[in-house]
Amino acid sequence: MLSAEQRVAAIELFDEGLGRTAVTTRLGVSRSAVNRLFDRWQVRGSAALVSKPTKRSFSFEFKLGVVQRFLAGETKADLAREFDLASPKQVETWARIYRREGEDGLRPKRRGRPPKPADHQEPGGESELQALRRENERLRAENAYLGKLRALRMSEQRRK
Repeated sequence: MLSAEQRVAAIELFDEGLGRTAVTTRLGVSRSAVNRLFDRWQVRGSAALVSKPTKRSFSFEFKLGVVQRFLAGETKADLAREFDLASPKQVETWARIYRREGEDGLRPKRRGRPPKPADHQEPGGESELQALRRENERLRAENAYLGKLRALRMSEQRRK
């Protein structure tokens, strides 16, 4: 992670024409942090110092179009600049998901816990099957209790 002063110095060096490795060496900072900043600088210029834009969501069709153009040979930096993405890393991430999962990987996903099956839900939140199982266990316990009580009474009557 680069400090604010290091980011400003790195952007100034990029503007002077120095590359990633030269900036990393001159500032004595992490190569990966400089690489991320360089990618943003290629897209946004000096505006890379400004905080990242708010999180945006993109449609399936938009992502698929960007990925297909990237796979056809366009650079991630050019695509990020054209579509005003926060970073070329976004294009790379979408392409990796597309290669691994296909088109379905780019489709929006539901957030949070998956919903419970709605087919047997009762208003109280308990499914019909769960309620029947619970009642069955209660009746078994009641039956066992009554059976023991009957056996106890019969043994008391025999003693008398």
